[in-house]
Amino acid sequence: MALHPITRTAIAAAIAAALAGCASVPADGGAGNAAALAAERIGQPAPLSMAAPDDTAHSEIQSLLAQPLTPDSAARIALLNSPSLKASLAELGMTAAETAQAGRLRNPGFSFGRVRGGGESEIDRSVTFDIAGLLTMPVRSGIARRQLERAQFAAAGQAVQLVFETRRAWYTAVAAAQSAAFAEQVRQAAEAGALLADRMRKSGNWSRLDQARERAFYDDAITRQARTAHDALAAREQLARLLGLEHSEGLQLPERLPDLPAAAQEPQHAERDALEHRLDVLAARREAESVAANLGLTKATRFINVFDVGYASKSTTGMPRQNGYEVSLELPLFDWGGANVARAEALYLQAVHRTADAAVKARSDVRVAYSSYRTAYDIARHYRDHVVPQRKKISDEVLLRYNGMLASVFELLADAREQRNSVNESIEAQRDFWIADTQLQAAQHGAGAQP
Repeated sequence: MALHPITRTAIAAAIAAALAGCASVPADGGAGNAAALAAERIGQPAPLSMAAPDDTAHSEIQSLLAQPLTPDSAARIALLNSPSLKASLAELGMTAAETAQAGRLRNPGFSFGRVRGGGESEIDRSVTFDIAGLLTMPVRSGIARRQLERAQFAAAGQAVQLVFETRRAWYTAVAAAQSAAFAEQVRQAAEAGALLADRMRKSGNWSRLDQARERAFYDDAITRQARTAHDALAAREQLARLLGLEHSEGLQLPERLPDLPAAAQEPQHAERDALEHRLDVLAARREAESVAANLGLTKATRFINVFDVGYASKSTTGMPRQNGYEVSLELPLFDWGGANVARAEALYLQAVHRTADAAVKARSDVRVAYSSYRTAYDIARHYRDHVVPQRKKISDEVLLRYNGMLASVFELLADAREQRNSVNESIEAQRDFWIADTQLQAAQHGAGAQP
């Protein structure tokens, strides 16, 4: 028997929408777009995957670890191997699945009933489709896509932040190892000075006060060497954690930090670039857009939350089969949807204010980061061009006086003590510059500068 025209139209529309809206979950869980966003900001490819490293990735990691690490190779290992990053990418995969689910119509409902009595039987059948879901599917899909974009910005931000943290850890580890090596040289020189002072004191050619001074310097050198050795180990372990390695024993680091650039960079339109490229700002904008779209959906469905249409048939013994349709509609007698609309409006205002706050923070971060960068560069250059060369001139003069028997060995050792402070401060200034340089890049292109 032919179906009612309205029934045929409803069923056909529902089936067409269901077939058209069956979006599949991306094989990479949406990580491909996040990888492109991250690569644009870190200046190198960003291999992002929620899966554990495969054989190819393990081989690449081992190859990179077999040679001294650079900031870029360390960042590459972190992107390939960091468990914390993969956990964040798994959240992106869940959002991608939710987006695909939003593009699918709710499964149709089927009911069947059979009643017997008095020698007769009655059978009721019905198939219902979610018409409200069909009508709101384009809006819901759009909201879900914007949520996926926001999640991709967030995942890319996690990757970019990991890269910048890894680079900072690399500079810290190299500087700590450099300071530890220098501290060991100072300790050896101090030990030789203390032994010579003891001998001079025993022979009566040295005062008790001078001997005590040399011994105090030696004791101080021992303490400093132990502290710097621990700092170097802690810095290596921090770097290993960011790389996703179980220990830091296999890490090979260069002996010294990179040289300072010839000139400090002068970023043009830094604040504008931050507003256009920072991932936290872009994610906040997508969140506001998604909430705005959701507000429109809430207003559109404030009176109709459930609206089902379906085909129904009825068979009775000895009677012709009856066909028709049924409509199920939720009546807004007690809940007119006003509370849901008010909540959606409050969420929208919250998202707008958060976007404004992210923009204010981004511009401020850039200004502070550039001030730190320029200050660190000027200080490091001052040590390189003035402080260290001046200390070297003094050391050369003292050495000439010692060779001409115009200065004692202890004057030579005292000058070495003074030179130690200058070298340590120079290493720290150079380290601070490279960290400030990384923080400036994070403030301009990443998810914000980190302390």
